[in-house]
Parts: sequence; structure tokens; C-alpha cells
Amino acid sequence: MKIKDILAQGKPTLSFEVFPPKTMDNYESVEQAAKEIAKLHPAFMSVTYGAGGGTSQYTVDIADTLNNEYQVPTLAHLTCVSSTREHVRRVLEQLEEKKIENILALRGDIPREGKVEKDYQYASQLIYEIKQKGDFCIGGACYPEGHVESSNKTEDITHLKEKVEAGCDFVTTQMFFDNNILYNYLYRIRERGITVPVIAGIMPVTNVSQIKRICQMSGTYLPSRFKAIVDRFGHNPAAMRQAGIAYATEQIIDLIANGVNGIHIYSMNKPEVARRIQDSLSEIL
Repeated sequence: MKIKDILAQGKPTLSFEVFPPKTMDNYESVEQAAKEIAKLHPAFMSVTYGAGGGTSQYTVDIADTLNNEYQVPTLAHLTCVSSTREHVRRVLEQLEEKKIENILALRGDIPREGKVEKDYQYASQLIYEIKQKGDFCIGGACYPEGHVESSNKTEDITHLKEKVEAGCDFVTTQMFFDNNILYNYLYRIRERGITVPVIAGIMPVTNVSQIKRICQMSGTYLPSRFKAIVDRFGHNPAAMRQAGIAYATEQIIDLIANGVNGIHIYSMNKPEVARRIQDSLSEIL
């Protein structure tokens, strides 16, 4: 089922992200975690795509299992900055063969060694190309706090508009920890005529090391209330896990109460975290 059709129903939806292993040695454990999350019957699941396309085959294989064995609509990530057109064409053919209808089209992070291909510079180029090659539902990424490489938020929204004009059917946000940031962002993009559905990306922070990675990668704003939780519980793993799940759950409840129906959880391949959040929303979804 296409995600744009799921979102068009107008009901609150909960979905989860999983990421494939970097090597075959860990494939079985990752696949098992993905299967456990699939048993929760989410609205859909997304499967990420490693930097430089290094996990592209694992992405397709896990997406195939979720989509065809567990009957969970699946969103396969596809990045382009390190891909040739030929590679993208092959991946699209594989996804079409596996009857995977949904693609999250991303530029992708620049690999550490700096190796990039020349065929694509922007996600909008990939979106346009996918639109021409098959009957896919295409998602894109958006950044309520602005992309780290954009000079300002106005420029960033302009790039988002380019993605939508290229054929993007919906967008998913980068993680955020202050809902007011999203509400302000939604107002600004609607003012610019961007009307596609926006799915809120929520990260349940269950350990302090996640915070360090988040700040290093994206500079995401951490509100004082969230910082107090980390300061108080960060050295107690069980307490931090419980507090992080509770914080994410409260975010989701507030979002749904304010009309943001699409919620996507960056679950970090942790079925128990996914399960506890879903259980806490059992009467809301």
C-alpha cells in the first residue's frame, strides 16, 4: 500500500524506522529485530540506506521481508550522492520486482572519505528521476531547524519546495525535541504553498551516547526540560531508558492533539522501545 494513501485516511499513524547491518555478520540479529517490530502492525516501516550505498542490498532484502512476509507497507530509503544513475536504476528495478511501492529519496551524507559521484547533487534530482521511472510513492526529508548545510531557513524551505515540485508525495522530519519548532515550521512551509503531508520524526533517547551523536550530527536544539532529564537520569541506564520513552510519548500525544497525525519513530532497531511507545498510545491511535 502506498504511504500517501495511508496518510490520506486522516487518522493518526505510528510507523517505525529500522536500519540494516553494516556487515553480513549482523544481518540475522537486525532482521530479527525488524521482524519483532513488524509484529506490532505499524502503519508502515522504513528501512535506511547506509552512507555511500554500502548497505543497499541489505536494505532491499529487509524491506522485502517486511513488505512481503509480514505484509507491512515498507518505505525503502535510497540515497544518491554516492550513487551513479546506473546503480539507482538497478535498485529501482529490485524494489519494483519486490513490489515495494514506497521510496524515501535522499541526497545522503557525504562519505567520510569524501567520495561522491557526479550524477546527482540534490535529492530533488533523484525524486524527479524516480517519478519518471515507475509508479512509486516518493517521500523526502525536511528539517524543521534547517539543514546544517543551508545558509538560512528560507533557503532550506526553498529546497523543500523543489523536492515537492519534482514529485515528492510526503515528507518526514528530522528528529526534534521541542514540538513548537515543528508547529512554527509547518506554518512557514504552508505559507510557501507546500501542502504535502508532513510526518513527524521522533527519537526516543534511551542513553546518553545518543545525545552526543545527535548533537554532533545535526546540532538539534535540546530544550531545558529535556536537558534536565538527561542530567538527572543519564547515569542510570534503566531510568534514562524509561524517561526517554516517556518524553517521546508525551511529544507524540501533544503532536496528535494538535493535528499532526503522522508519527515516525526512529526506533534504533529496538523492538522493546517500539512496543512500549505503542502500548502507551493504545487508546489514542
